[in-house]
Amino acid sequence: MSLQTEIKHLVAQAVEELYDRTIGEEDVTVNQTKPEFRGDYTVVVFQLTRYSKLSPEATARQIGEYLLENDEDTFERFEVIKGFLNLFIRESYWLEFLQEYYDDSTFGRHMTSREKVMVEYSSPNTNKPLHLGHLRNNFLGWSVAEILKASGYRVVKTCVVNDRGIHICKSMLAWMKYAQGATPETEGMKGDHFVGKWYVKFNEVYAQQVKELMAAGKTQEEAEEQAPILQEARELLKRWEARDPEVWEVWEMMNNWVYAGFEETYRRIGSDFDKIYYESETYLLGKKLVEKGLRKKIFFKKPDGSIWVNLTAEGLDEKLLLRSDGTSVYITQDLGLAQLKYDDFGAERSIYVIGDEQNYHMQVLKLVCKKLGIPQADGIYHLSYGMVDLPSGKMKSREGTVVDADDLLDEMKATAEKYTRELGKIEGFQEQELDALFEMIGQAALKYYLLRVSPQKRIVFHPGESIDFQGHTGPFIQYTYARIRSVFRKARIRTAADLPFLNKCKEALLDEEKSLIRLLEQYPDQIQQAADELDPSVLAHYLFEVARMYNSFYAELPVAKADSEEKKILRLMISWLTAHVIQSGMHLLGMQVPEKM
Repeated sequence: MSLQTEIKHLVAQAVEELYDRTIGEEDVTVNQTKPEFRGDYTVVVFQLTRYSKLSPEATARQIGEYLLENDEDTFERFEVIKGFLNLFIRESYWLEFLQEYYDDSTFGRHMTSREKVMVEYSSPNTNKPLHLGHLRNNFLGWSVAEILKASGYRVVKTCVVNDRGIHICKSMLAWMKYAQGATPETEGMKGDHFVGKWYVKFNEVYAQQVKELMAAGKTQEEAEEQAPILQEARELLKRWEARDPEVWEVWEMMNNWVYAGFEETYRRIGSDFDKIYYESETYLLGKKLVEKGLRKKIFFKKPDGSIWVNLTAEGLDEKLLLRSDGTSVYITQDLGLAQLKYDDFGAERSIYVIGDEQNYHMQVLKLVCKKLGIPQADGIYHLSYGMVDLPSGKMKSREGTVVDADDLLDEMKATAEKYTRELGKIEGFQEQELDALFEMIGQAALKYYLLRVSPQKRIVFHPGESIDFQGHTGPFIQYTYARIRSVFRKARIRTAADLPFLNKCKEALLDEEKSLIRLLEQYPDQIQQAADELDPSVLAHYLFEVARMYNSFYAELPVAKADSEEKKILRLMISWLTAHVIQSGMHLLGMQVPEKM
């Protein structure tokens, strides 16, 4: 339990004993004391006056006295400033904390086993390669899963591949009509890029046909509906659902090209899954669930044979579940997937990392799952995130204007190389080491830029801003870690066991020392907050603050040339714990830290 959490617990206990009212720790607000005031932590007592029936000042004094009486080893004294209770922590507390945790490799992690949680992320379509939007999805989903693990949850990472449907048939049809037998091998292209090329080709032909039909007197709506190539794609979908051998052969071949491409990108960015589901394997179960709901009169059939659910009582509208020709829609397979996920893993919560354009769809899915009685329906949670735009505007897959994930990763690596070489920080590296370093820096720049923003916010991505060794960036945090490791190399310290143990510190802690220890002590709380809010940006901002404060500490207080051996050991211990927090926290964000830069 961190000190901040302990203070909340003690204040709640004080309210119960002093005022005979039971409150939860979540009802107590404790903040780090603002720099303009004295103290370490501040308890906001205004909301507690409803229980004390006293003024804020009187309430603060009573609670402050209670804390001193019940934990004199932690609290040295307190001050009441305008109704705020400012607590002063004994120096011995910070030293004991440092001695206990500086070499603890598990510091920050919740070691108790909690409920099982499923995190679904990535969800690519097999008609195009991964793009910048997919990268935000993968980075967010992977990081949330790892943060939940660090908080003690049993986590299952899943991915659903949208490998069937009209959009897949569009790329298939374009290949069948125009590719003349070309393959990724004959074209020298990565498989997912190759298939994406034919999806763009389909839409080029479709747009031309719509234009021609409109010139012949059709309305835009009629032209878009009657375009011959769209009719062919719809017929191809029917043939696929009828398991036409010729169509399935093309479908399996093209999907395998895409899977090989996806795997290469996933391996590069570090995305991994415990289970991959395929829409082609879930939509039939979804159809059965829809038919079951129809038999139970949960759903209804329209005159054209299509099946719908009426959600007007829930404030929504009617939602299509199965087309009149019997083919499924997105929600059909999502229903089957929800049932399968529960059958396979029995997770209490199922978190879907999906863009905010699907907010309505996810509302509908949860409501329909509840109506069908799918056990984990109440545990469905949509982690909605904003889209990633470019300075030039919104990306569009069908027009081929997306930022390809592989191209972007290459660009970030090249940018990292350019900046690093310009700064002259490549002495002593072998070429293979440099290549790994540039990849590490480039990915950290990209991941941190996308994760430092709260998921719900839309992002405009500026590559040049993401790589700055002195800014609010991943590379700045990496550089700080490398600086700490340099301190230990110079001191000939390779492991924590090489550090002399500091039994007692006779010299008083300086402000820079205490402030950094206090910040490091908050690491477990930061992980827990990020887990509670399903928001890696909480951890990203904290790590930046750790790096920023360490650099100030390093500049103000020499480590190797400290005034005394006692101070040198103290600062080495602080540095060791700082390095652990940075390395551990960056891992939870999906980033590596280099030993040297």
